[in-house]
Amino acid sequence: MATIVRFLLLLTALMLVSSCRRAEVPGSSGFVSPAAALPRITSGRTKRISTWDRTGQNQDNRRIGPGERAVLADIKGPGSINHILVLLVYPDLLDYRDVVLRMFWDGEKTPSVEAPLGDFFCVGHCTVRRFNSLMMAINPGMDAETINNGMNCYFPMPFASGARIELENQSSRTLGGAWGRIWYHIDYEEFDTPPSDDHLGRFHAQWRRTVFKDARGKPRQGLGAFPGLNTTGKDNYALLEAEGEGQVVGMFLEVDNLQGGWWGEGDDMVFIDGEGWPPSLHGTGTEEIFGGGACPHTEYAGLYTGFVLIENLGGQRFRGKNAMYRWFAHDPIRFRKSIRMTVEHGHDNDYENDYSSVVYWYQREPHATFPALPPREQRLPNFPEVFWRAEAKFSKLNEATVPVLDRFAYEGVALPPWVGPVRDRTLRGYTLFYTRDYEKADRLLGEALSIMESAGRSAR
Repeated sequence: MATIVRFLLLLTALMLVSSCRRAEVPGSSGFVSPAAALPRITSGRTKRISTWDRTGQNQDNRRIGPGERAVLADIKGPGSINHILVLLVYPDLLDYRDVVLRMFWDGEKTPSVEAPLGDFFCVGHCTVRRFNSLMMAINPGMDAETINNGMNCYFPMPFASGARIELENQSSRTLGGAWGRIWYHIDYEEFDTPPSDDHLGRFHAQWRRTVFKDARGKPRQGLGAFPGLNTTGKDNYALLEAEGEGQVVGMFLEVDNLQGGWWGEGDDMVFIDGEGWPPSLHGTGTEEIFGGGACPHTEYAGLYTGFVLIENLGGQRFRGKNAMYRWFAHDPIRFRKSIRMTVEHGHDNDYENDYSSVVYWYQREPHATFPALPPREQRLPNFPEVFWRAEAKFSKLNEATVPVLDRFAYEGVALPPWVGPVRDRTLRGYTLFYTRDYEKADRLLGEALSIMESAGRSAR
């Protein structure tokens, strides 16, 4: 009986990311609420893996150095991960793309989840926007907007014999920017017996990116200027190509609109189980996928859909960085043999823009081997040259000041007099990244670097 109850618990949790339907358990009938498992008392054991300080002090965080591959969790036996929190305070913006998150289920050799850390949690183009939704949330801490946030994932992740979660820092910096540390919680349940493979797929997520440079058109002058015909979908941006049996439960799409004008006339086209044209799912424009009205230019977020980032660069509507999510909680996209999820980059693929994405899905194992994750240099977002100059100064300042602050905080060593003015300029300069005032950020960070270097020369 206990095994059946545990199975019901996991099945009901997964209903949040599948569809509300009649129960498949013998002897039950009627509509099943997603919260139906809450009153059930089971023998499952609630557990948490976190960065709490094992000495009993308050250094409840972890340092992940340059090039380090860190295991966050290595769980043995059957269970389900139900919540993941990752917290960064004043991170280097490039941490969101430079650090790779991987998840492995049941001893598999290739990951079921592989994505840059920020993109997995719906941070688009290394640009944070706070929002709350059914499956992901980015919540604020203190200080200025977007520099101190908790990133949360609520997808249930069942496993039969074990789970491993890793972070790989592929940068030459310590992860965590001005604090040089990461905080995390991984909340999960242990079970005595494995969940049934006949009913529960394994959680998957995959990141992709394509910068299109072969489009034929120029920014359109009116809504009627769509001469192209797309009757195959072969040149669309491919969000996902997977083999096996499963269901897609979410997607996060990022578009850096380099060309200008309204970019979102691209239809989504989803080809299921090897079908040809026309596909089973054919949309009417990119904004419709994410529940928007025509051509949105203001940000919004809801339980299931959101345009969380709309930059409107330089005061031009639609130009610059955009990011959006869609959770298929009530309408999962099911496939039995394969799936190819695509979207046009402009109508008939006539726009030269930068597309990246994460798709989230469940499927029976084994899964097809993922395409190779692009190297760090090919994952970097598009920023102006002055940003890169300022970011290099920020990184250099952090590598010098974080060890000094550690000695002050944890060893009681007095701070040198230069740390105060350097730290003040560093953090003020950093916040200007988020207002796109890169020139002023570069000047402030340059001042901080000069003060620090002068102090070093004086000490010698």
